[in-house]
Amino acid sequence: MLAQCPGAGFLRTPELKIKKCPQCGSEVEVFSVDVKVKCEKCGLTVYNDRQSCAQWCRYARQCLGDELYERLTAGEGGRGANGQEKHRPH
Repeated sequence: MLAQCPGAGFLRTPELKIKKCPQCGSEVEVFSVDVKVKCEKCGLTVYNDRQSCAQWCRYARQCLGDELYERLTAGEGGRGANGQEKHRPH
């Protein structure tokens, strides 16, 4: 991991955000490293709408490490949220 990336602070030290379930209105705890969580009351999948540097930074894998990078970018088909090809270190 890189030592001083300012955009990855909330990923290395996860921040808690309380969201409201759109289906039942219950509070759902979503950490900054979560892509999605299930509502404990109704089971609806609630997504984290915060875009992280993992979606746009070409050094994200190198900075965050493989495991966290893969978790944050799963299901994007090899492209970031902006549609650009992700950087794959050699």
